[in-house]
Amino acid sequence: MKHVVLVGDGMGDYPVEELGGKSPLQAASIPHIRRISAAGKVYMVNTVPEGMSPGSDVANLGLLGYNAAKNYTGRAPIEAAGAGIPLSSDEVAYRCNLVTISDGDMDDYSAGHITTKEAHEIITTLQSELGEDGLTFHGGVSYRHLLIWKDGPTDIKTEPPHNISGKTASKYLPAGDRQEEVRKLMDASKVILEEHPVNKARIAEGKKPATQIWLWGQGRALSLEDYRSLYGLGGGVISAVDLVRGLGVLAGLDAPVIDGATGFTDTNYRGKVAAALEVLKTDDFVYVHVEAPDECGHMGDAKMKTEAISAFDANVVAPIWKALEEAGKPYRLYICTDHRTPVSLKGHTSEPVPLAILNGPTGEVTEERPFDEFVDSGVASGMAHDLMRRMLSA
Repeated sequence: MKHVVLVGDGMGDYPVEELGGKSPLQAASIPHIRRISAAGKVYMVNTVPEGMSPGSDVANLGLLGYNAAKNYTGRAPIEAAGAGIPLSSDEVAYRCNLVTISDGDMDDYSAGHITTKEAHEIITTLQSELGEDGLTFHGGVSYRHLLIWKDGPTDIKTEPPHNISGKTASKYLPAGDRQEEVRKLMDASKVILEEHPVNKARIAEGKKPATQIWLWGQGRALSLEDYRSLYGLGGGVISAVDLVRGLGVLAGLDAPVIDGATGFTDTNYRGKVAAALEVLKTDDFVYVHVEAPDECGHMGDAKMKTEAISAFDANVVAPIWKALEEAGKPYRLYICTDHRTPVSLKGHTSEPVPLAILNGPTGEVTEERPFDEFVDSGVASGMAHDLMRRMLSA
């Protein structure tokens, strides 16, 4: 049995007036997902354990069959694993966003979706100016980077910048034990970035500059039970972002870096599909994650989010489902989203989301059924990690 999990990050939402009162999932062109829903079964599930923040880290742990309430230590350590950065017992990882603060507000959590090349130039400068023994900046993808801090503060409250879009940034600064040290680094970055050549060039081109770093998601090293031990499955995780790739690494799965995978709407869909099918040639599990719908939700762009969901259906779900059918071997296909990212909020919520499961091969399917936030009246039947554990073990 091949197990194939296809995740459109943040696809869940609310009805949007601009979309005629439909949610982006309802408005999107997703014929393949709706046929899978008709031929299989759609469940409404909770992906976030009670009392935990609805981050992609926590929610994707659930979709992989792990209970985040038992495993989670923080977001940044997962990303460090995905970036191949080992953490010693005395090191704390921090997520380090490049952001745009304008007139005191969080204008853009992604610094205008700055390119990886531009961002790495900035991170190199920050390491030169602020880095020292026990304090190291590591470049990631686009605006997403890491700070590894020996004996860094952990008992501190930090806020994801994508949750405070358009809000007064000073109200959400790190708070708690040793907060002054964290804030000092963030303030120091402002002076360095104000005159940085990358920012001057971006401003000249009418693009948003990276005005400072934003530190959050801190934690110490995380360990997960190996996937082969849990489910007797080997395989891989295909994603543009270190966060999800890191979950794969921690689970003992392959997590290849895909050329041209950006974590946005311009990602290399074809390369991700090819990598997934390559995994299935030798193993029985693959987890394909697409970040774009979530990014569009954080931007508050309903039209772009709808298009991103349609692209997920056409460029990922369709070719992978076709390949599974043509192989003619038993498979279980999962279509899911990790959480809702309502365009009206520009942030995550922990409300129930749909998860479709299809056992194949099925032959031709023409009937379509809904895959949206209103299946079963929007009421969850249970936790995603419990459902996935049953299905992956069956």
